[in-house]
Amino acid sequence: MTFLLQKWRRMAACWGALFFIAASGAAIGQEVSEPTQEEIDAYTVWAEEFESGLDRKQGTIKILGGKVKLVVPAEYYFLNAEDGRSVLEEAWGNPPNEGVLGMIFPSHYSPLDDESWGAIIYWEGDGYVSDEDANEIDYDELLVEMQKSIQQDNEYRVEMGYEPLELVGWAEPPVYDGENHRMYWAQDLIFGESEDHTLNYDMRILGRRGVLTLSYVAAMDQLEEVRASRDDLLRMTSFAEGSRYTDYQPGDKKADYGIAALVGGGAGVLLAKKAGLFGVIMIFFKKFFVFILAGLAFLFTRLKGLFGGNKS
Repeated sequence: MTFLLQKWRRMAACWGALFFIAASGAAIGQEVSEPTQEEIDAYTVWAEEFESGLDRKQGTIKILGGKVKLVVPAEYYFLNAEDGRSVLEEAWGNPPNEGVLGMIFPSHYSPLDDESWGAIIYWEGDGYVSDEDANEIDYDELLVEMQKSIQQDNEYRVEMGYEPLELVGWAEPPVYDGENHRMYWAQDLIFGESEDHTLNYDMRILGRRGVLTLSYVAAMDQLEEVRASRDDLLRMTSFAEGSRYTDYQPGDKKADYGIAALVGGGAGVLLAKKAGLFGVIMIFFKKFFVFILAGLAFLFTRLKGLFGGNKS
């Protein structure tokens, strides 16, 4: 309920500016090359409300019912599941995903900064994942299969109103760290007709009952910055005693897949994009301009009912 009230307050705060834009004769579906000053002003109101509603956390944070502990230093901050989904869906324009447990950002970035990046935290609780096949995987062959899968999923994405997705290739080939039971790799992605490439840098930390996923969303030219932070995020993340990979006991639930599926199984599902400042503004107006037109239509219907009389 609090989330809905916050969302409504952001809409209400922008009502006047959006009414002006709607009254100016802008058409649904019209291509907009760049935002007007009125649009930027309305976005600024929304962005300030959005920023102030984010609860940035540092220090010791427990997630997943205490099974996972994060120790977030001053150089980073954590957003909980609700705030993380708000960033991904409202600000960056990604499809809804209830599996998000939170996000981690560098302290010097806001999620709305053009140059920001963030790491999404997911949990895949399918059971203990055996790493016996880790050294037998042909990742070039797996890449081709992932590209095919994403192409097949694009029809659904478009039907749902989201951009199609292209997996260009590996930005960093998969590497499995058998000593610490974790894996990482990076994908080079293109969303829609954008000329910019998106980086999704993924890490998987194996546990007794499933796999913790940390998935970076950034621009391709931020690969070195993201790679440099990888060990920081791995150090701040750990399973509690009894939930670690090495705590596995015979009879525990086991996943029906191995390491290869951790890389290829989420193709097109967990991939996310990061919108720049211009993109965030356009996402904002795509959502709220439609809301305003719907509101105006409702108001017109109400006025017609009040003043048109009842001929029966």
